Amino acid sequence: MSHAPGCSPAGDDEPEATVIDTRTTTLPREHRWVVVDVETSGLRPNAHRVLSVAALVLGEDGTVEREFSTLVNPDCDPGPVHVHNLTRERLAGAPRFEDISRDLADILDGGTLVAHNATFDYGFLDAEFRRTGTSMPAQQRLCTMALSRRLELDVPNFRLATLAQHWRVQQLQEHDAYDDARVLSEVFVHSAALADSLQLPLPVVNCRGRKSVHPDPVPRVACDWQNPGRLTDSGLVQGMKIVVSGSTTTPRLTLASRLTDAGLDVMNQVSRQTSVLVCNDPFVQTGKVRKAMALDIPIIDEPQLERLLAGVRPGVPKVAAVIDVVPQPGTPLETPIVLEQPAPIVPPQTWALAGQKPKLWSGRRVLLLGGSHLDGVLMRSRITQLGARPALNFTAAVTDVLVLDGGHDDKRMPRVTARQLPVLTRDDVDAALDRGVVPPHMRLEAQLSAPVLSRGEVIDLPSKNTSWAVNVAWKAEAGGSDDGDQLDVDIVAFLLGDDGKVDTDDDFVFYNNPLVDDGVVELTVDGPSEQCVRLDLAGLPEDCRRIAIAAAIDGDRTFGDLGAVSVSVDGDDVTAATFVLDAGTTERTMVLTEIYRRDGKWRVRAVGQGYDDDLAALVARYGVEVDEDD
Repeated sequence: MSHAPGCSPAGDDEPEATVIDTRTTTLPREHRWVVVDVETSGLRPNAHRVLSVAALVLGEDGTVEREFSTLVNPDCDPGPVHVHNLTRERLAGAPRFEDISRDLADILDGGTLVAHNATFDYGFLDAEFRRTGTSMPAQQRLCTMALSRRLELDVPNFRLATLAQHWRVQQLQEHDAYDDARVLSEVFVHSAALADSLQLPLPVVNCRGRKSVHPDPVPRVACDWQNPGRLTDSGLVQGMKIVVSGSTTTPRLTLASRLTDAGLDVMNQVSRQTSVLVCNDPFVQTGKVRKAMALDIPIIDEPQLERLLAGVRPGVPKVAAVIDVVPQPGTPLETPIVLEQPAPIVPPQTWALAGQKPKLWSGRRVLLLGGSHLDGVLMRSRITQLGARPALNFTAAVTDVLVLDGGHDDKRMPRVTARQLPVLTRDDVDAALDRGVVPPHMRLEAQLSAPVLSRGEVIDLPSKNTSWAVNVAWKAEAGGSDDGDQLDVDIVAFLLGDDGKVDTDDDFVFYNNPLVDDGVVELTVDGPSEQCVRLDLAGLPEDCRRIAIAAAIDGDRTFGDLGAVSVSVDGDDVTAATFVLDAGTTERTMVLTEIYRRDGKWRVRAVGQGYDDDLAALVARYGVEVDEDD
C-alpha cells in the first residue's frame, strides 16, 4: 500500500507554530513499541471475534521496522459489514486465528502495544490468544486516546480521525486494519514528540498482576437476549438471569460457560431481575439464598438445571446499536510535526452554563506553580470561580501560569519562559474577583469553554446526548514510575436505586466487574493516571436513579499524597462540564461525582466527599455485600 503524499504547510491565516522534523524524533528506548489495530465482528471480546489484525513495530526514530497484517476467518457472522467491509466471502479464504497466532505472538512478544482505545484492541487479542490455549504476549499497552487527553490537545473530541486531522495526517482507507495501524503509528509519533517537549511521561499501563479487593468468581459475559422474567413450569428461555450459589458438581466456571453458550445470562449476585437461583443445598442459607427467598425467586438444584438445559427455548434478541470501533487516517513519517498546537478543527464551543454569562476567565487553563498544599486548594478554588480550569500537568492546553511562593524555582519554569506563557500572581486573581479586572492578554479571548464547576455545583446534561464518558485523571507523576513509587488508584461506580443502594453487587462497577448490561456502564483503565466510566443513560434500567462515581487509594496512602483530581464529563462532540477536586488530605476514598435523574432530566453534581476509611467500607455504604461462603 502506498504512503500518502506530504501535507501542505499551514495557511497564512493560521497561527505561527514551532516546526520540528520527525526524522529527529527518538521514541523512549525502554519500550519496544508495537502499533496495533483490529477489526472485529462486534464490541465484546467474549462474544465477538477478530476479523483482521495489523501490527507495526516502530524503531527509535518512529519508522516502521517490521510489519504484520492479515484477514482472519472466525467462521461466524462478521457483524457490521457496512463499517469494515469484511463479508463472509472476503474472509472465507483467510487463515484462522490459531494459524496466525504464532507469527503474531512473535511480533508482540516483549512489546508495548499501542492502540487507539487500547482496552478494546488488547481485550480482543487477549481473548483470541486464550482461545488458542496461549496467553497474550504483550504485557504493557499505551492508549493514544489517553495520551491525547493527557496532552490536552485542542480538539473537539478524541476520535482518531479528529486527531489525524489535528496532526495533518491524511486518511487513505478507513477501517482497514493495516492502513489504520500505519496512520496510528504517525499519530503516536507526533503525540510522543509533543509529550517529550512538555516532559510529560507517556501513559503506559501494565496489563498483568492487577489486584482487587472484590474478586468476581464468574467473568461477566454480556447476553444477546432480553430477560423474559422468572423461571416457570415452561422451562428455561434464552436471556434468563441465572445465579449459582454454593458448591457444584460441575466446576462453577465450566457450568457458567455452558449456561452462557445456551444463551442464558449468568450473574454473580441475586437481584429483583434474577430468573432462578441454582443451589444444591438451599438449607445452608447463604446470603444469595436468603435474598432469593425474600424476593420469591425460584430455587433449583444442579440435576434440575441439567434437565432444563436440554430444552432451552429461543429468546427475544436485544436490539444492538452498531458503533464504529475506531476511525483512522495517515501521512509519511518524514512530514514535519507541529509542537505548538495547530488551529482548532472546529469552531470553539459557544454554549455556557444555562442562565449564566461566561465568567471572566472562561476558556483559560491555568497551571499553579509553588505554594503550599493549602495555597493550591485556595487558589484553584478562586480561579474556578473565575471560570478557568486548573491544570494538573504542564500540557499543550495551558494558557496561563499562576506563580505562588517558590514557584519561580519550579523545574517547569524554563518551559514556561520558552513558550512565552503569561505569568499571573495572587494580585491578578484578587483583582479579577474583587473588581472584575481582566489581565490585558485575556481581553482578546472570545472562546467559551465548557462550564467549570465548583464543589457542590450542579448542571443539567444536554438532553440530545445520552452517551457520556466521565474521564478522571490526576497528576501524571503520581500514576507510577520506574522505581515503583506509585499510587494505586481505583475508580469505581455504583448504580443506585431510590434508596441510594445497589440492587445487586453486579451494580458495583470496578476493575474486576468493568461491564454492566452490554456496556450500559463500562470502566476502562486508559493510563496510570487516567480512568474512564462510560455511560449509556438511555440503556439504564428505570429503577436506576443515580450513578455515583468514586475513587479509592490502595494501602495507607491518601488524597493528600495524590493531590488534585480532574473530572471531565464528555459526550461524543461536547464537554458538558469539568471540575477539579483538591481539598483531600487524610481521606483514602472520595465520591467524585453523581449523575442522577431529576424531573425527566439527567444532572451532574461535582461532589468531592472524602472518607478516611477504605474501599471495603465505601462499597458497604452503598449496599454491596460479599458472601465468602458463595
